[in-house]
Parts: sequence; C-alpha cells; structure tokens
Amino acid sequence: MADQDDVLDLIDDSGADRPDASTVRKWKVAVIDDDRAVHEGTRFALSDYSLNGQTLDILSAYSAAEGRELMRAHPDIAAVLLDVIMETDEAGLDLVEFIRNDLRNETVRVILRTGQPGQAPERRVIVDYDINDYKAKTELTADKLFTSLTAALRSYQQLERMVQTRRGLEIIIDAASTLYDFKSMQRLAEGVLTQLASLLNVDCAGILVLRDGGADDDDFSVLAGSGCYRRFSGAEGQASLDCDLKQTVEDAFRRRRHEFVDHRSILYIRTGSGREVVILLQAECDLSDTDRSLVEIFGSRLSIAFDNVILYQQLQDANAQLEDRVAQRTRALMQANRRLSAQWLRLQRANGFKNEILGTVAHDLKNPLGVILGRAEMLAELIGAGSSGDTVTVQINHIRDATKRLIAMVDDLISDAMADAFDITIRREPVDVAALVAEVAEANQPPALNKQQTITVSAPAGHVTMCDQDRMREAIDNLVSNAIKYSPVGGRITLLVDHDAGNTIIRITDEGAGLSPEDLGRLFGRFQRLSAKPTAGESSTGLGLSIVKRIVDMHDGEIKADSGGPGQGSAFTIILPAAT
Repeated sequence: MADQDDVLDLIDDSGADRPDASTVRKWKVAVIDDDRAVHEGTRFALSDYSLNGQTLDILSAYSAAEGRELMRAHPDIAAVLLDVIMETDEAGLDLVEFIRNDLRNETVRVILRTGQPGQAPERRVIVDYDINDYKAKTELTADKLFTSLTAALRSYQQLERMVQTRRGLEIIIDAASTLYDFKSMQRLAEGVLTQLASLLNVDCAGILVLRDGGADDDDFSVLAGSGCYRRFSGAEGQASLDCDLKQTVEDAFRRRRHEFVDHRSILYIRTGSGREVVILLQAECDLSDTDRSLVEIFGSRLSIAFDNVILYQQLQDANAQLEDRVAQRTRALMQANRRLSAQWLRLQRANGFKNEILGTVAHDLKNPLGVILGRAEMLAELIGAGSSGDTVTVQINHIRDATKRLIAMVDDLISDAMADAFDITIRREPVDVAALVAEVAEANQPPALNKQQTITVSAPAGHVTMCDQDRMREAIDNLVSNAIKYSPVGGRITLLVDHDAGNTIIRITDEGAGLSPEDLGRLFGRFQRLSAKPTAGESSTGLGLSIVKRIVDMHDGEIKADSGGPGQGSAFTIILPAAT
C-alpha cells in the first residue's frame, strides 16, 4: 500500500508541474466507492488519460452520503464511477435516484461498478434506474475502463452541447420579445450586449457600433459599451476609439461578415433599411462551436430589431410633425376664433354706440334745434311786421347761441366716436406735461373770462412723461372745460402738475357745485346726467368724462374724482406712469 501511495503522489506532483494545469479545462470524474483501493487503482489506470486535449480531474467520495454532497457541490461532473453496495446493498442505486430526481442532473453519465453482479441483476438495474453503463469490477480492466469512460464523456459532451443550445435558444427567444420592445437605438444597443453576455454565460466586454448605409468609414457612432469598453459608449466617429479597436471596427465594416478570432468575436449585421451594425465581444476564453452558432443565430435576428427601432423613430418623428402641424392649425383656428369674437364684440359695441348716438340725437340735439326753429319763425314774423333792428338782433343772438350749443354737442359726439374706434392706438413720446397743461389753460381763457373766472397753473418744468400728446391734451381740455361750465361766476380753477414715485400727477380743482355720492358712483359712464348743472346754461352731453376715462386707461393710468359734497367744489386727479 505504501508503494501505491508513492506512485499516486508522483502522478499528482507531475500533474501539478504542468504549466497549463491551472488554465486548461479538465473533465470532472467522480469515483464513489467505499474501497480506497478502487480509488487508487482508478487514478493509476487513468493517470495519462486525455480527450480533446483535456485531462481528468478525479474527485473521490467513500460513501453514498459523501457522494450526495460531492454531486451537490459539483454540478458540472461529467461522469460518475459508482459502486452499488456501500453502506447498504442498494446505496449506489439510491444515489442514482438522488442524482436524477432530487438534483435533476440529467447530463452526468453514470457507470455502475459492482463486485457482486448477482446481487444487483444487470437487466433490472438498466431498466429501473437511469444509468448509462453497468460493469462488474472484475471485468473492468484498464482498457475497458478507458473505453467506457471515453464513451461516457463523449455522450456527456453531446448532451452539454444540446443543453447549451437549448438554453441559448431560450435566451434568444426571450431576448426577441425584450429587444423588440426597445424604442430607442441606445436602449436596444445596451440590451443586445446584455443578452449576448447572458447567452454566452461568460463575463465579456463589448461595443456596438452603428453606421448609416452608404456613409463613409469615418461616419459611425458607438451606441453602447460594456466592460472595459463602456467608456466609448455614445462616442462619435473613429477618433474616439483606441487605434487597435478602431482598426478592428473598420475591418469589420469592410469585410462585412462574422469573425471569431482568439478571444474576440465580431458580428456584422446589415439592416433592411441599409444601416450597418458591428458588435465586438472580448471574452476571457474562446467560444465553443455551439456558442458561435448561437451568436450567429442571435445576430441574424437583430436586423429586425434595429429596423423596428428605426421605423419606430420615423413614426415618432412623423407623429411629432403631425402633432406640430395640428398644434399650429389649432393655434391658427384659435386666433381666427379670437379675431371673430373680437369683431363680434366690436360690432356689438358699435351697434350699442350707434343706438346711444341715435338716442342722443333724438333727445339732446332736439332741444337746440327746436330753439333754432322757433326763433327763426319768430324772426320771420318780426321782419314781416316791420319790427325794430334791436328786436331782430335779439332773436338772431338766440339762434346763434343755440347753434353754438348744437355744434359743441356734435363735437363731443365726434370725439367720443374717435375714442371708441378700435383701430386707434396710443403713440407714446416724451411730453413736457407742464407745458401741455399751460397750453390747455391758455386755450380755455376766453370762456373763463366770459364768466370772470381765474385759471391758475402750478406746473414745475423739466419733467418728461411718455404719453400721447394729442390724447392727453383732449383729456385735460375736457376736465378744464367742465370746471369752467360748473364753476360759478368769479370762481377759481387750479391746475396742478406734480411728479411722485415715477408717476406724473395732474390735478384740476374747481369751486363749482360739487358732486354728490351718487354722482361719484356713475361719474365716468357715458351719457350720465349729474345732479349739478352748468352755471351759465351751457349744454352737456354727458360724454366728456367717459372720453377722459378712456384716454387715461389707454395710457395704463388712473383717474380719480373727489368732492366734499354739493356746493363744495370738486377735484379730478390723473395719474400717469412716467417711465418708458
């Protein structure tokens, strides 16, 4: 026994001294037998065994219980040399049931070896148990052991290829549903690299490069990268890649075919839309024939996935364009509807204004026309009766006064119509409001002098306000004219201009009849009749203050009125923003 131990030690040492022992894949073979001599003899008989360049890695278990743990710890064992009788007469057969049913390991090849064939009849064992060979220990010579093990390993290799192929096809089928759901080229590229790594069941680095059909070699982009190539993800053109990697990609586009060289695999895909895809994988070991076949099958399905993404992007672009056109059309229709609504409002307002004008003409203009008609008839009678010149002159003066009142009313109506015109705009320009107020005061001096009234202006010069000079002149003139109309003979009218916090303030104060609370509530409406009456019988259409309010509003300003009550005068204040 010591001599055998020495021989086994020598074999183990020589195997350890081989330079490729740690890197070359070995066939795992389990020897499960309660006889240690069987283990030693098996190792000696198979010491120089090699199949397809792979040697053996013999694992030992000395009981069925140890065999269970060994098989559970090493699911990649290719073949088991199993003794039938160990702890019990059928310990080996029970272990076969455990391997097939509990561990669900259908690929491992089981070779039963028994020293008592009669105790476990061969036919019953072959039929009842999922084993692959049955040998008596006495007949299992070194040559027969070599033959049986080789057959078992080849069978295991074929089964492994079938299992790998099935697993790979399942991955490809699952990947198809996943990859076809991606809606962007970037996500699809990342998914392809992930699925390829899962398909090969190895850690690998990779990049996926896309080039538009008919483009130059320089015009490509790296859509995704994994492993050590992840840093190239999203890069544009050749300049972003390492020299070796760049040359590899260029050669792949030029050769237009799959290549498997050393540890590097290259897939070339041309989509139906004319675009070209190159996938480069760098693995730690060479791919098996089965892996290469699966990779090629997987690559042949990718063309559809990339075309789907391209078509989806085109559809998205078309939808975006359509939505943009619909949005533009909707905006155009909304603008047209707003214009129609505005025009309808204009028509409504114009129609209302027309009715107000007709009402004014029917009511306010009727009185001075009646005066003119009556005085004209009286004048005709006086002339026919030969009355004196003084009497005729009196009637003529009455007609002249009524005509002036009628003209003033028409002028007010025309001003209000201009203020209500919807095409009118405010033309802002720098205006010296102090000079403008002084100008308006000077223009209103004749009617004020007729009533012996005094107009006082307090307007410091040097301040400029951005406003429409003509419109503001009209607004201030209306307020000054009203002050003259409603102030008593000999009254005082004060015009004040001030500047405060970026605003220009214009204040017109009179000593007239004042305003009641009811007047203040309806002061700026059109055709409003106030409780106060002009002090010299002047006419009023009720339009002047509404015109002033409209002009101030168009300047984004504010107009206010206040009064201590009837008989205590009134004050009107215009506040205009002075800034540009």
